[in-house]
Amino acid sequence: MVKLRLIGIMTGNSMDAIDLVLTEFENDKMRDVCSLSVPYSVTQKRQIDDLRHWVSAQKISQQQLVKERRFIQTHWDYVAGVADAVNTMCAKFGLDKRKIDAIGFHGKTLDHYPPSMAKLHGGKPFTTQMGSAQLLANLTGIPVVNDFRSALIINGFEGAPLAGPHNAHIAATEGDGCYFNAGNTGNLAWIKNGAVQISYDVGPFNEYIDQYILQIKGEAMDTDGTYGKKGKLLPELLQKMFDLCREYYELLPPKSGDPSYYHTPELLECIEKDYAKEKFNDVVHTLEYFSAYIAICGLAQTPEHIELTPRFVLFGGGWRNPVVLKSFKDLLTKDAVVLPEHEAQFSALRQRFNKKPEIKYSSLGSYMEARLMADLARSFLLQKTWDLPELKGRELVLGQARFPFAGAVDDFLSAAALGW
Repeated sequence: MVKLRLIGIMTGNSMDAIDLVLTEFENDKMRDVCSLSVPYSVTQKRQIDDLRHWVSAQKISQQQLVKERRFIQTHWDYVAGVADAVNTMCAKFGLDKRKIDAIGFHGKTLDHYPPSMAKLHGGKPFTTQMGSAQLLANLTGIPVVNDFRSALIINGFEGAPLAGPHNAHIAATEGDGCYFNAGNTGNLAWIKNGAVQISYDVGPFNEYIDQYILQIKGEAMDTDGTYGKKGKLLPELLQKMFDLCREYYELLPPKSGDPSYYHTPELLECIEKDYAKEKFNDVVHTLEYFSAYIAICGLAQTPEHIELTPRFVLFGGGWRNPVVLKSFKDLLTKDAVVLPEHEAQFSALRQRFNKKPEIKYSSLGSYMEARLMADLARSFLLQKTWDLPELKGRELVLGQARFPFAGAVDDFLSAAALGW
C-alpha cells in the first residue's frame, strides 16, 4: 500500500484566491486533511490580469518573455504569494513539512493555444504557464511537481482539461455521471464505470462575470448573486455574447478553452457602449445566465455514442451563484429563454435523458481543482499515466519535479510555452 501526503495548489484564471488542500492518498482512496484559501487583492488580480492580456495580445515567446521586467516582477510576486500561502497553512495546522511528499502546482496560465485552435488558425500549438517550481520549492522547503500540460501539447493533445481522471477517482464514492466544473472556464467529464468517457472545456464560466464586476464595482465577483438576482435577462445581449465567440462554441470536442480567445475586452466595450448604468443588474443577470447557457451548449455536443447518465455532480465556485445554478436547471429540465438557433439542439439534449436529471454539488467540490493538482503530483511520483481517454495505450507521465535548493531557478515557464 502506497501512502502519500500531498499539497495541491490552484490559482486559476478566476483569480479569486490561492486555493490549497493537503490530501492523504492511500492507493486510490483519498482524504482531505486541511485546506486554506488566501484571497487575491484587487491589485494582485489586476497585475496578473494585465500581464495575461499583454502576453496574449503580443504573442511573445518564452525566450523574450523571461527578459521582460513586468514579467520578472509579476512572476516573483506570484510565486512568493503562493509560497507564503503554503507556509501559512503549514503553520496554522501544525504540519510537519518533512512528512509532506510534494506540492502539486499548476502555475498561472498566461496563454493557451491547443491543437483544436491551431487547426482553425494555423501555427504551432503551445501552452504558457508561469510559476517556477524551483523557486516555490526553495521558499517552502517542499519538493514541487508542476508543468502537467506540456507533455500533452508536445505530443499533439489538447493539454486541458485535466480534471477527468480525478473526477473518475471521486466517482468511486459519488457514482457515475457528468462531472461539471465551474471555474473561469467550464469543463465537463462523463464518467461511466469509474472511467472517463470524454472530457472537454465548454467556454467561459466565471470569466465574463468576474471581469465585469471588477471593472464596474472593483470587486472580485458577484458574491452569492447579489447583483444578478436583482436583474432580468437581456435576450439581445445573450445573442451578442454567443456571436462574439461562435467559432469556439460550435467547435466540436475534444477542445480546451482559455480567456485569450473569449474576447472579454470586446464584450466589456460593447456593454459599456450599449447599456446604461441603470442596466447594471440586468447585464450581470445576463452574464450569469450565459454561463449556464454555454454549459448546456457544451452538453449538447456530447457525442451520440455516449449514454447520458441523468446525474450531474457539480464542482467549482461558479455553481455557488444562485442565478447560474437556477438558470442551468431551468435550461436543462424545462422551458427557458433559448436562442432560436438552439431550440432543436437543446430539445434533443433533453430527450437523451431517460428521466429527470439529478443535480448535486459534490461533497468534494470546494477544493477539487487544488486536489486535482495533488492527484496529478501523485501520478507523477508513482510514474503512472494520467488516465485521459486520448492516452489509452500511451505511456505518457505528466509533470516534472524540482527539489529545494537542488538546482538553478530557471524554470519560469512551462516547457511547451510559445516558442518551444
